[in-house]
Amino acid sequence: MQVQCSKCSRPIALTDIIESRMGRLSHLDCKRPHTLTAEERALVFVYCSVHAVARCLSCDVSFRFTELAADVLGGQTNLCPRCRRDLTENVRSHLYRCAALPSEVQLAAQAVRETAQRLLKHSHQAMDRSDVLMRGAEAALFESQKSLRAAMARRAAS
Repeated sequence: MQVQCSKCSRPIALTDIIESRMGRLSHLDCKRPHTLTAEERALVFVYCSVHAVARCLSCDVSFRFTELAADVLGGQTNLCPRCRRDLTENVRSHLYRCAALPSEVQLAAQAVRETAQRLLKHSHQAMDRSDVLMRGAEAALFESQKSLRAAMARRAAS
């Protein structure tokens, strides 16, 4: 069972950027659930603007963040300017292991990402437990109804 976005009702993946409001999880941007967060973009601009942040495996070319393409009509960013492949996860991977980032910033960024993933995993587990409890309650209700019908049948027979 998957956790559904409270805004768009699509499943939330572990790689999606999420937010939590009043105990409900949702995509930060339902149209682009894998996009970089504002904080991730800021870190890339500040610390990684002078070196390559993504490598397109199809084209075998590395790009700086400012060289990546965008599809304005399709709403996609961080695309390979040659083949239009989405390189967002490459940029994110680079960001979390870039030597140019101060270690405290890198650790804080990783902690935020891990916390979001842990929140999503706990939500999955809670839904699974809830599902198990619901099935148990349904089975108990079925057995109670069966016993009631049997008791009513015995009562009517006597």
